[in-house]
Amino acid sequence: MTFPIRLATRASRLALWQTEHVASLLHVAGFATEIVPMQTTGDAVQDRSLAKIGSKGVFTEELEASLLRGETHLAVHSAKDVQSSIPRELELLAFLEREQVNDVVLSLDEHFSLTKPGIVLGTSSTRRKAQLRRFYPLAETAEARGNLQTRLRKLEEGQFDALVLAYAGVHRMGYGQLVRHTLPANQFVPATGQGSIAIECAADLDDDLKARLKAALDHPATHTCLLAERAFLHTMEGGCSIPSFALATLDGHGLRLHGGLISLSGEEYVEEIQAVETVAEAHALGVSVADAVLARGGREILASIREHRG
Repeated sequence: MTFPIRLATRASRLALWQTEHVASLLHVAGFATEIVPMQTTGDAVQDRSLAKIGSKGVFTEELEASLLRGETHLAVHSAKDVQSSIPRELELLAFLEREQVNDVVLSLDEHFSLTKPGIVLGTSSTRRKAQLRRFYPLAETAEARGNLQTRLRKLEEGQFDALVLAYAGVHRMGYGQLVRHTLPANQFVPATGQGSIAIECAADLDDDLKARLKAALDHPATHTCLLAERAFLHTMEGGCSIPSFALATLDGHGLRLHGGLISLSGEEYVEEIQAVETVAEAHALGVSVADAVLARGGREILASIREHRG
């Protein structure tokens, strides 16, 4: 190829790490690359929670616009940031092999305990706040916007006793020595896509080029799991401001999906686990789990959340 593949990305250290990783995989496949950092709405607006600024696309919209204008070839996202519905002119081409999915607790205190009354846990995730209220009701939660380095600075300043974050970003940034607790994924079920990197492109990108890019980047097992999780999220009509959760796993017995929804207070909790035997049923599995959650009280939880937010 005579031109470099232009990679749109957020400008944070973690986003750039992820994009450099994508670039390294493309280099192995014979592609030249150029990284194009951008500031998104979610990066620019730090004085409000994601729920209050309207979280659909706040970390992806500017990158997607560059794809539509033909200024870049691929957009590199944390998969959990990609909204449940994307414009028809775009497509999710690939999902990189998933990192460990768990949420973890970071603290400067080597003997930090989650069960100590009155501890303050920093997180910007609506889901994590609700799960913490349910499973650790003696703890308090506080808003912790900003990139990983900003949050760690706030931790050092004493604004929180600990941070609750996705292991993937902590590991990629080299802060694993601060992990004091790994929260079990069957209880603190993660957000859709957590731990994976999503690759988006314009739908009208040359088909042969798309096939070559996908072959270089896509991890088929992760892609199958994400199809199920994203079908769940789409059916729930949720985004990262809705405390839903979904984790698909694939093994020799088939595909299993654990999905659910929790109220903001953590008091109401609906979960559903279903499995199918073939990967071709991934999308149908996601829809089925979401339908079950909605029928068993999920609709009422969603209505209550929307009423609470006005």
